[in-house]
Amino acid sequence: MNGWPAAAILRAPWRRAVTAAVAACALLCANGPALALPDALRDNPGVAPGAWTRWGSGEMRWLGIALYEATLYVAGNDAGQAPLALRLAYRRDIPGVRLVQASMEEMRRLGADPSRLPEWEAQLQRLFPDVRKGDSITGVRIPGQGVRFFHQDRLRGELADAEFGRWFFAIWLHPDSRNPGLRSQLLQAPRKPS
Repeated sequence: MNGWPAAAILRAPWRRAVTAAVAACALLCANGPALALPDALRDNPGVAPGAWTRWGSGEMRWLGIALYEATLYVAGNDAGQAPLALRLAYRRDIPGVRLVQASMEEMRRLGADPSRLPEWEAQLQRLFPDVRKGDSITGVRIPGQGVRFFHQDRLRGELADAEFGRWFFAIWLHPDSRNPGLRSQLLQAPRKPS
């Protein structure tokens, strides 16, 4: 496979930093469940709501225009095996078809298997709605299972393909992410949601 190796999220350079940050948060935040947890993170089989920790967040801009605020959540102590959630709070209206196109373009650019992209694109077209300013979409990746998508904290559906989940989250977390500043903000030291 060209580009990002299949298990790169497990070997990514940031894994040690992420694991250390999760361990530090476990010590600092051991006195109860996360506060102000998005409802989408309360409805995921196999992940207790109190397991989620808010990591970093940052704004995605394009040509100076704010598109969305991204927030990363992690459940567990092993960054390579932990469930991940990425919540995008939109700052403007964007058609669902454009969200799908942008996702496909980025996964292709990062090196996802081109033969898989048409299948994933068809499934995302079913899952991604048009978003309005103020809407949110949350993707929850359970390693080995795929990604569950929530719009306004309501389950839209699941793309049950672990390989898709890895590449979808690579859009924001891969070392070659198109927006390295946002990636750095997402991978900041974790803290409990406020």
